[in-house]
Amino acid sequence: MKIVKNAVVGVNYALDVEGQQLDASGDTPLTYLHGHGMMIPGFERQLEGLSEGDSYDFKVSAAEGYGELNPEAISDLDKEIFMVDGSMSTEVFEGAQLQLTNQEGHPMVGVVQTITDDKVKIDFNHQLAGKELRFTGSIASLREATEEEIAHGHVHGPEGHQH
Repeated sequence: MKIVKNAVVGVNYALDVEGQQLDASGDTPLTYLHGHGMMIPGFERQLEGLSEGDSYDFKVSAAEGYGELNPEAISDLDKEIFMVDGSMSTEVFEGAQLQLTNQEGHPMVGVVQTITDDKVKIDFNHQLAGKELRFTGSIASLREATEEEIAHGHVHGPEGHQH
């Protein structure tokens, strides 16, 4: 069997960015339903057609990974937003990762770039946006998805449906 849409794929992987390992599957392979948007597009495209036991080593461009850097995702917010009892929140400092809520109530994660007298500049781009990603690893397992998995759009555990 080869990796195609609706295959349940178990991958051992390591992710390197700019020569530094940022993530790895460890002792347990990452299992996902191929072709359902669970993984970044470039990762799925590169694995297409591989079989159980195959090894891989490929790069994914920013465009097929977490996207290019978007200058519009960098915002200067009023410092007053982050004030608590007249002082700057201790959670807000350059390099801090903050979870905020946008005007529609959706959560957004951003990294504080700079703090001035009246503004806090936050970058809401994904931290891997604009970066080329290198994946190495192997296909640990491969099987056809069940009808239930396909209908739900994700892999179920060995005992069936587990949400």
